[in-house]
Amino acid sequence: MGKILLDCDLIQQESLCMCLAIPGKVLEIQQDPQGVRMGKTNFGGIVKQVCLEYTPEVQCGDYVLVHVGFALSKVDEDEAERTYKALEDMRQLGELEAPDLNSSPFAANGDSS
Repeated sequence: MGKILLDCDLIQQESLCMCLAIPGKVLEIQQDPQGVRMGKTNFGGIVKQVCLEYTPEVQCGDYVLVHVGFALSKVDEDEAERTYKALEDMRQLGELEAPDLNSSPFAANGDSS
């Protein structure tokens, strides 16, 4: 069977992108003021808060697949590394990058509204 190659740049230009779950390592677990189980999660050096309500079995040190801020499943470290590498190769990790606040249109003219 032949391989199907995807041109991610072409897909992005045609707006045919899909959202993917990104693997991260849970560093810390706590409950927010409303009682929601949240985890400080590391995504290749970028740490974000993730909702752990759908994955009650997850403990600190576990890896989870995260989609739009929700941990959807627990995965082992090898699977997390393979998934992260594949996403990196496809250049699909841009959403993890912190925004450059200096590039804001409001920063240039001093408008803070």
